[in-house]
Amino acid sequence: MPEEVSGQEKVPEKLAEKLLKTRTVLICGEVNQELAQRVTMELLLLQEMSDDPIKVFINSQGGHVEAGDTIHDMLKYVKPKILAIGTGWVASAGITIYLAADKENRYSLPNTRFMIHQPAGGVQGQASDIKIEADEILRTRARINKLIADATGQPIERVNQDTLRNFWMGPQQAIEYGIVGRIVTQSTEL
Repeated sequence: MPEEVSGQEKVPEKLAEKLLKTRTVLICGEVNQELAQRVTMELLLLQEMSDDPIKVFINSQGGHVEAGDTIHDMLKYVKPKILAIGTGWVASAGITIYLAADKENRYSLPNTRFMIHQPAGGVQGQASDIKIEADEILRTRARINKLIADATGQPIERVNQDTLRNFWMGPQQAIEYGIVGRIVTQSTEL
């Protein structure tokens, strides 16, 4: 029986080995430092094995912004082509990760939902510390909105407006927005 680790089930070792042999990486659940470390290790290992494409399945509600940034940057960093496949839901930091793949390599399964929004924070303390954190959240929001605009072709003004609140899209809406390249129903379509 798999062990439970920080709200996520750990993939049994034999299954994880088989997935790596098929050049498949799973990004499921909350985006956190543990997930970023595992995905980074798998990507670097797969890069050393060959230049063949890497399939990355993403089903995530998001989570820690910087952990999502790490995974996004590593997907861009490795030499093999990344095929991002959205399934279930791709939200918040999950979108940041998903958008690391080139648009023509961003796929969605038919029932996936996508959501963009502004980053949230929860800070306490002295007024000066709260102001510092609020300024950092605004900088982070501007950076993430630029990333979304650049990856989708949407004007930054529209992204700024759409991320004021949770902005949900089905696969077809996500294609029209520029997030998804293509909807697929079978692995042979990749």
